[in-house]
Amino acid sequence: MKTGSLSQERKKNLRLFLRRMTARKIVLFGLIGTLFFVILALFAPLIATADPNEMAMLDKLADPSSAHWFGTDMYGRDIFSRVVYGAQVSLIIGVTSVLLASIVGCFLGMLAAYNGGIIDTLLMRFCDAFCAIPQIAITTALVSLYGRSVASMACIMGISTMPGFIRMMRASSLSTISSEYILSSKLLGEHPLKILIKHVLPNSISPIIIMATQTIGITIMMESGLSFLGIGITVPTASWGTMVNEARPFLLTHPLYAGAPCICIALLIISLNLLGDGIRDALDPTLRGAK
Repeated sequence: MKTGSLSQERKKNLRLFLRRMTARKIVLFGLIGTLFFVILALFAPLIATADPNEMAMLDKLADPSSAHWFGTDMYGRDIFSRVVYGAQVSLIIGVTSVLLASIVGCFLGMLAAYNGGIIDTLLMRFCDAFCAIPQIAITTALVSLYGRSVASMACIMGISTMPGFIRMMRASSLSTISSEYILSSKLLGEHPLKILIKHVLPNSISPIIIMATQTIGITIMMESGLSFLGIGITVPTASWGTMVNEARPFLLTHPLYAGAPCICIALLIISLNLLGDGIRDALDPTLRGAK
């Protein structure tokens, strides 16, 4: 009976969460848009109509046709296929980097809040120093040191966004750590790691979830910007930013060359931001849209 009651309670909470999240209909656009790009990335090999890196110089800059839905680029590569695989690259970097930043940032933020003293001071001063430097400068420096592969870019983006998660988690944990049940757990001799994972994390994670959803979009935009500048993902790996950079001389004659990746970047970031707003409304009933 207890297991059944717990299952029913979880289903009820899930329904309540979804109702709050979709209270504003525009959030549905964000949810649908995000799911669309996730499906595009997961099933890229099935959706793409050609090898994204296969060159055919005789067909370069071809107009859209049944063989090449968006035409071909300056090397004869299929633009549609490269856009599809570009979604995969962007989401891998965005999601992986935010997971890295949030996991490590949550642990360090809780550690700073729980211990206080010199550990808290050192971590906060580190975050202050890190945030004082423009993120683009930090990312560019790390890229020059560790390379421009997808894995390297994901780790670099994660490191550059980590201080924000540390500060957010510390601020969110402070009120939880000062509560009576945490003090009781300390007096009972529970291990600090168990206290952090069992009590502090579940009660402090909501702002991190909201921040993570919105940071994915920021990370994708930054990766595209670096690729556009030529210091992002190495060619010939399909990247939306690289495609836009290559298409600059052909903006008027072949608008889909740059237009397709630009539209995808914009739609994905807008969708992620709207989804983040919906999650925020669902997790905090006092905010607008929670009904």
